[in-house]
This record gives sequence, C-alpha cells and structure tokens, in this order.
Amino acid sequence: MSTLLIHNADCIATFDHPEPSKGRELRNASIFVRHNRIEWLGAATELPPALRQSAAEVIDARGHLVLPGLVNTHHHMFQSLTRAIPGVQDAELFAWLRGLYPIWAGLTPEMVQVSTQVAMAELLLSGCTTSSDHLYIYPNGVRLDDSIEAARAIGMRFVATRGSMSVGQSQGGLPPDRVVEDEAFILKDTQRLIETYHDAGHGAMVQVAVAPCSPFSVSRDLMRESAALARAHGVRLHTHLAENDHDLAYSRERFNCTPAEYAQDLGWLGEDVWHAHCVKLDDAGISLFAATRTGVAHCPCSNMRLASGIAPVRRLIDAGVPVGLGVDGSASNDAAHMVNEARQALLLARVGRALAPPETRTAADGRRQTFFGCDLGPAEMTARDALALATRGGAQVLGRRDIGHLAPGMCADLALFDLRTLAFAGGAVHDPVGALLLCASPQAAWTVVNGRVVVREGRLTTVDLGPLIERHNRLAVTLAQSDGF
Repeated sequence: MSTLLIHNADCIATFDHPEPSKGRELRNASIFVRHNRIEWLGAATELPPALRQSAAEVIDARGHLVLPGLVNTHHHMFQSLTRAIPGVQDAELFAWLRGLYPIWAGLTPEMVQVSTQVAMAELLLSGCTTSSDHLYIYPNGVRLDDSIEAARAIGMRFVATRGSMSVGQSQGGLPPDRVVEDEAFILKDTQRLIETYHDAGHGAMVQVAVAPCSPFSVSRDLMRESAALARAHGVRLHTHLAENDHDLAYSRERFNCTPAEYAQDLGWLGEDVWHAHCVKLDDAGISLFAATRTGVAHCPCSNMRLASGIAPVRRLIDAGVPVGLGVDGSASNDAAHMVNEARQALLLARVGRALAPPETRTAADGRRQTFFGCDLGPAEMTARDALALATRGGAQVLGRRDIGHLAPGMCADLALFDLRTLAFAGGAVHDPVGALLLCASPQAAWTVVNGRVVVREGRLTTVDLGPLIERHNRLAVTLAQSDGF
C-alpha cells in the first residue's frame, strides 16, 4: 500500500468548515496519506514517528501553501482546439456559437482525446484535481468514451457529462441540423455510458452525469426523459441556464417562462442538479434554487469574455444555493487555470458590488442615509470565499463528499504552491492564503490526485507535454481548415 508524507508545510488551508473564515489554517504542518486517503493531518511536531518512518515518499513542503485539490464544475475541453479563433473573438454567446458550430462539426475521436488531455494538463498544473466536462457534440464517430480514456491516462478525477443537442435550426434551435442527434439514440447511449463507467463509491475516479446542452438546443421531452433516466440510475443532471440576455429572451419567447420556471417545469431542480452560469437568474429563480438546493457552476472568465454579465453570486450563496467554479470552454475563457478563475470570481464580485445602484437605509436614530456601491459594507467576496467556491463549493455542486476539504478519511487530492517565488514576494509573508488570489496567479508546484503525484516540482508526470502540445496544435489547424477557415 502506497504512502506519502507532505511534511513541514508553511501553511495548510483545510477548508474544513462550511464558513470559509472558520476553516483551520495550520502553520508548520504535515499530511500523511495512505493509499488514496488522508490518514493524518496536523502540526509537524506532532507527527507520530511511525508514520514518518513508513512514508514511501516525502515531499518537503517548507515554503509551500497546501490546499485541497481545486474542483472545476463546468468545462468544454474539446474547445481548446479553437482558442482565439478569429471571427468570434469579440462575439457574444449566440453569435460565438453560430461561428463555431460549423468548425466543431469536423471533430474526430483523436481530436477529442488530445484536446481533453491538453485541457486536463492545464487544469492539473493549476492545482485542479477534479473536473467535469460537458461534451455535447458527437460528429464523425466521437464518443464520450474518448474523453474518459484521456482522463484515465493523465490521472485526473473526472465527472464526464453526456451532453446532447437534438433541436437544430430547422426546428427553431440554434445549432445547425447536421450536428444534432436523434433523441432515442441519445438516451440509449447515455444509459450505456452510465452502466459502463459510473462509479458511485468513495474515491471514484470516473463518474457520469446526464447533460442535455441548453434550452435552445434540446427539446422539452429530452429534458424530461433525461431527468428520469438520471434519477433511475442515481446520477446527476447538468445543463446551461440563464447565461445571457439572449438566453433569457429565448426562454420567454419560446416557452413563455423564465429559465428557472423552465427548469422547474421539467424536473430540473434538486440536490442532484447543477446548472452552468445562471447570470440572469432573478430573485424568484434564486429562491427556487435555494429551496431545492440546486447547484450553480459560476464561470466568471467566460461570462466576461462573452459579455454575458455578472452572476449574482453573493445573493446565491447568502440564499443557500450551492455554488462552485467552472472555467467553462477553453474557447470562451480562453484558459483553464483554476487559481485564476477563483481570482476573477473574487474581483468580479467586487466590481458587481461597486456597480450596484444606490441604496437608502434608515439608521437607528431615524435618519435616512444613501450608500453607493462599495460603501454598503464588507467586501462582496473575500479571497477565502473565492477559494471555498473552488474547493468545498465545487465538491458540493458535484455531489462529492469525499473531496473539497482536507481531513482524515478524505481523498488525498492536494495542491501545493511555492510561496518563495517572485509573485508572492511581500504577500505570502503576511497572508499566504490571501496572497494566492491577490497576487499573480501561480502554477502549482505539486498536484496530488487520489494519493498519486501527477505534478512534481511544476512538471506533469503522467504525459509528455511537448509531443502532446505539438500534436494538439496540428489537429487545431486541421480542424479549422475542415470548415474552410
């Protein structure tokens, strides 16, 4: 049985409390891992000698901050092939999709495998240990199996969502007819994937979720039948919802309801559901999500990139809605760096607070006073709040109780950041946890997934990046040219 000791860390931020400010942050501390679980965590001086002597590998964590492995709740990994494509760089969501659907129609199984590994390499190097992926387009023999095989090879904990599109332009949908699928086949293939790959156990490395793409690309029948299928097999449900004003208008015009009402009508609310974006969720929608414990994947970089708006994250959290972070598609971000995503969540929340309309309050003495934006009180989001979304919050959104914080019995998913680098100079000495987001976003020095070191001293151990990137770039050019780009 393998054993690993992370020894003498400057700081271990456990996020072991639902309130981020109350989680333990241990100085000069160590973590002992046996096989794939944390067995012991505490002050280095209190480490039992027997554990120290039995460690097969010891990571000298002096000068490092240790966090739970970060959790990415929404991604489209195939899109790493179409990053920075001219013609859609300045487009909003619908125009962006219309420009890219024809290119993505040229995807092949090899392209999906290679792009998945590139996206996962980027995530792992940023300290992310668990990621979901929403693959919703299946041309030319592409299968979700291609993504799952890639994840197993690179060593990332994976929630593979079987996305789908079934309503093309001829039926009032957004995607071209040539990239949609038959609904009976979608359901049959989804069931096959669940039965073949889904693992519900503690420490599962692969799970499957059911994920029709969006209100503007699937039918109501498929949404209802997908929910029934997922619940019959005890797996989670995922889709896009209320992403921007056009998305909101589509729901109102086609379904005569808000996106939240649409989700409620189709059985897409509950603890087993998470929706991506929810930028345009109104107060009634937030209340529905809170009452049903429906999760949200907040994607700040993508929401800014596509000019979708600022999601009401503070209101969601305060209402009791589970919220995690997602990097979203590599072509709408155009990165997959989870520390940077948390940093952007922090900064964007504060911008949203500053843009809030003036609020008039009555003081204790009866006088009325007007507050403007940031004068409303405490910061909209702290660094620890944002990191909690990237760790504990993401685990909750994905329905995982075995990841997201550090404690004995939890999966050994860890990220270590070197505080002695230039980016942290003058910051980490004051507050290493806060500095991780307030200073420049670093790469992880070490990343451990399920007790296995997959990033060692800043280098990926499971895949040779040089040939992978070269192959990925060749395929990116091929894919763009397949549409005459």
